[in-house]
Amino acid sequence: MIRNRNTICNIDDLLYCGPMTKLIDPPRDCQLCPRLHGFIAEQRKAHPDWFNAPVETFLPEGGLKNTRLLIIGLAPGLRGANRTGRPFTGDFAGDLLYGTLSRFGLSNGRFDARPDDGLRLVHTAITNAVRCVPPENKPVGIEINTCRRFLSATIAAMENLQAVLTLGKIAHDSTIRTLGAKLAAHPFSHNGRTDVDGLAVFSSYHCSRYNTNTGRLTEEMFHDVFKQIAVFLKR
Repeated sequence: MIRNRNTICNIDDLLYCGPMTKLIDPPRDCQLCPRLHGFIAEQRKAHPDWFNAPVETFLPEGGLKNTRLLIIGLAPGLRGANRTGRPFTGDFAGDLLYGTLSRFGLSNGRFDARPDDGLRLVHTAITNAVRCVPPENKPVGIEINTCRRFLSATIAAMENLQAVLTLGKIAHDSTIRTLGAKLAAHPFSHNGRTDVDGLAVFSSYHCSRYNTNTGRLTEEMFHDVFKQIAVFLKR
């Protein structure tokens, strides 16, 4: 692993690393993960009007160079991002996330749970550790590892990135591995913060409906995470 964030990609993955925005995301018909590729093919037959492809990183105005905060989720939801084509758009997790972004000045415009609602991110980008929808929302280890090349390329391309927010343990662990650090030294915790390779890595329970319905994550708890991030970014 090359540790410099400008060239953070694995040597074997340089095909996917470069200055062009498109290279931070898999191609539409990516076949690197056969199980995920097959599942998307099934969804294309069942729902031909859905997006049904690897979901691209949602960038702020100004693109990669204008990104100071990167939010990393687990994977697209079947009826959320896989349907709409935009991260966290079309399901409950997006309602909480985008509502919180607006509250803290990290987005402009009205979030209407569709990719053409005109909402714009402010110095913030949103992506997933795994870019393709997995069956039952559960990617397996080899899929997480395989897709990490795109997370590497994403982080490397954001030259002004200062902070990362990981949503859930899988996203957190994949991010720590992407940065070349050891999980034991940077464990996941809700409303936690650790510093890796010049980045502040914040962590939160995932804003899924399951977590909020069970009380594992409340809106107040989620806002507390962003309060900490806001203080950091203002500095």
